[in-house]
Amino acid sequence: MECYEERKEAARKMFDIWEDLHRQGLCGKITLSPVIRESWERSRSMNIDRFMRRNHYIVGDQELKKRKADNQALLEEATIGMQSLHDFTKGSGFAFALTDSEGVILKRIGDKCELDFTAKSNFIEGGNWSERVIGTNAVGTSLAIRKPIQVFAYEHYCKCNASATCSAAPIHDNHGNIIGVLDITGHSDLVNQHTLGMAVSCARSIERQLFLSEAYNQVKLLNIYSTKVMNSVSEGLITLDNDERVSILNLSAAKQLGVYQKTSIGQKLRSLLPPGNEYFFKIIFSDQSADHEPLTIKTRNNNHLKVAITTYQLKDENGRTTGTVIMIRPMAQYKGMIKRVVGMRASVTFSDIIGQSEVFNKTIEVAKISATSDSNILLIGESGTGKDLLAQAIHNASERRDEPFFAINCAALPRELISSELFGYEEGAFTGARRGGNPGKFELADQGTIFLDEISEIPLDLQGSLLRVLEENKVMRLGSDRVVPIDVRIIAATNKNLMDEVKKGNFRLDLYYRLGVILIHIPPLKHRKDDIPRLFDYFVKLIGPKMGKTIKHINPAAMEKLIHYDWPGNVRELQNFVERTINILNGETLTVDMLPPEMLSCKDSSNGVIYITDVNPSKNEMEIELIKRYLATYNNNKSIVAKKLGVSRGYLYRKMKRFSIV
Repeated sequence: MECYEERKEAARKMFDIWEDLHRQGLCGKITLSPVIRESWERSRSMNIDRFMRRNHYIVGDQELKKRKADNQALLEEATIGMQSLHDFTKGSGFAFALTDSEGVILKRIGDKCELDFTAKSNFIEGGNWSERVIGTNAVGTSLAIRKPIQVFAYEHYCKCNASATCSAAPIHDNHGNIIGVLDITGHSDLVNQHTLGMAVSCARSIERQLFLSEAYNQVKLLNIYSTKVMNSVSEGLITLDNDERVSILNLSAAKQLGVYQKTSIGQKLRSLLPPGNEYFFKIIFSDQSADHEPLTIKTRNNNHLKVAITTYQLKDENGRTTGTVIMIRPMAQYKGMIKRVVGMRASVTFSDIIGQSEVFNKTIEVAKISATSDSNILLIGESGTGKDLLAQAIHNASERRDEPFFAINCAALPRELISSELFGYEEGAFTGARRGGNPGKFELADQGTIFLDEISEIPLDLQGSLLRVLEENKVMRLGSDRVVPIDVRIIAATNKNLMDEVKKGNFRLDLYYRLGVILIHIPPLKHRKDDIPRLFDYFVKLIGPKMGKTIKHINPAAMEKLIHYDWPGNVRELQNFVERTINILNGETLTVDMLPPEMLSCKDSSNGVIYITDVNPSKNEMEIELIKRYLATYNNNKSIVAKKLGVSRGYLYRKMKRFSIV
């Protein structure tokens, strides 16, 4: 009772001082600080009733519920902090409150008498204690000046608060924005400068907890996303710590290695795999990074998995290695990626190859038969006869059709690059070698086909290396001592007589026999003249649409010139001729005067016009017209006509019968 009377008397004194300060601006030696005076000025400008008996601005239950939900994280962390502070200061007479960023009280903690004291002025949950509502007070002024502040008794703008002392500190989020205020309120006789320190300390503690909580949630969310992303990729991903223990293992890696994902975490990688993986461990635990290194892994279920692995070391900010990342890509998938990037595919099939002459049909028949074999093939023919197209067709007709197809022109590669291109190299094998090394075409083409065009141009000293690869079905990179097993079919091609090159000492005889298990001779265009009209028609229809114009008619005399011309550049020369002709064509008809000089020496006969259309292709109309004119020119002597046309008599008779030529 005595304590109550003392507090009542103290409150009367505070009210008296408050009235003097409002009337005179001072009371004895008591003056207002600049911060408080400025706050009073703001309060007066907002027409705050300083004689109000209590705060009348209380938000409704639904709005309070929404504000609590919007500030759930703040409310949870602040409640823990305020409860700890209340437990530590129990019996001190202070109540603790948390407001949102607008000064609305979300939570109060304190003993009953303390809460009853603050409730007299409606310092309760839902009460808005911003300056615009109740003038100068610790909560509202702290929000206004964005700093901690202690407001003592008579410093409050409203008289109803003149018996209390309040200390408040703003609470910031991770971006420096004020999201709430922590307030400590008690009777004026409890004033102590350390109270403000407690408010600031508790506010900072809440900020740290919010930061840690947000960081934890972000890490947790990141881990969820990372796990989903890693488990969604088709490559196997493994992360090892410095003790060689698995810290990350995605589903693909677990499936490829034949291990369980969850139970493998924390285990040493060596303990997860059976013996026989020495080279795999040598690569991943090396100081050097690996870049798509092809190798075979023996899995937990004793399968042998051909893969390409990439490794790199994880390092901290000081450059110290903290672990290793391993990416495992099945070789088939790796080859598919390489195929998409570098286009290592064969696009031509036998149905795409134009020609029906007897001699050419025999070549195609041999090529189709050879496609069913795995033996090496040597294509022999003049430049421009289509050796590369035939190689693609053979590959696409073979059981290797779904595997890689690499075409390498041995004459186009610099001598010093052929070896590294074919066999690959290790890191540091020579100046300019890429980091991690590089697999050669033989490794990349495993299970597929390599087409070695102009094989006669391969340097003599490298022919021995190529022969060894063909004999042993193994390849060794430059700068390496590791042998890699391969299964590759070779299709080689040349426009030279390799036996002559052997006699000159330019080509190894044993390599010739190893490459030429199956010899296929491709006839030059001059030996398959009856294919010229259909090839001409094919190229017209292929090139014309691309150039926006075409050849619709051809003078028979001009066609005779084309047929009698020897075409030293073969099919390639014919294609270039068609493109050149379409470029310079003025109209729709090809006439003799448009032919180049080398063709003009051919025999001339006829001024008629042959039509080339999609409905009546040249192999019909042009062949009928040509056969009739040749028969008329040579007095119906079929032997001479067949010879002049470059076909057999039997073929000529079949054509005459088909077209009803008598």
